[in-house]
Amino acid sequence: MGYKNIQISTENLIATVIINRPQVLNALNTETINELSLVFTQLAKDKTVKVIILTGNGNKSFVAGADIKEFLDLSGDEGKQLAQNGQDILFNKIEQMNKPVIAAINGFALGGGLELALACHFRIASTNAKLGLPEVTLGLIPGYGGTQRLAQIIGKGRAMQAIFTAQFFDANRAQEMGLVNEVVEQEKLLERCNEIANQITKNSSTAIEKSIQCINLYNQPKVGFEKEINSFGDLFQTHDFKEGTTAFIEKRMPNFD
Repeated sequence: MGYKNIQISTENLIATVIINRPQVLNALNTETINELSLVFTQLAKDKTVKVIILTGNGNKSFVAGADIKEFLDLSGDEGKQLAQNGQDILFNKIEQMNKPVIAAINGFALGGGLELALACHFRIASTNAKLGLPEVTLGLIPGYGGTQRLAQIIGKGRAMQAIFTAQFFDANRAQEMGLVNEVVEQEKLLERCNEIANQITKNSSTAIEKSIQCINLYNQPKVGFEKEINSFGDLFQTHDFKEGTTAFIEKRMPNFD
């Protein structure tokens, strides 16, 4: 299936998804959100893919924000629907994906762009990255999950300061705050993300999917612990458990599905 604003390539069980609107710094419009939703639905079912890397085209921008021109004539109800739809079809979908999604932040990740990166399972940034949620300068707040995910990742106080001041963070400061996991040179960003992805592909996809489900419940401890216990037990019945333990005993590399 062809996409207007998205490029996809797959190699060695890794899919690289590129948002391809460099003329507007890869800004998210409704069409791009819809295309990304279709892409992630497709990749969730694709058995030749174990890890997904999400990035932007060019060396300036991951996603420089939402396409503000689409906001100008919206009513309050239409604004609510815009946020609800985006969260339902894309941002929540990425967070709850059955396979790891790595954000390769190759420049600006602002507003909806940072919210997209926050929905990914973790983030690797290039040295030229700039991250922030500037919505209050437009008289808005983040509407694609930013108020929730930023607080979960960097803490409530830091999230409040970041959102209230509309401050941008460079890559090193973002790493200090735990907003990104690693910072690498721009030309090595995708190489590093692929190194991490290759390491992940060697492990059990079934166990990783269960891990994602459990970790996503970390701020609901009672539910999260129960999910972990049940998932731990369920995995004893899987091919991957039998293969992994047999390989360990036989001192060989496991051959997971």
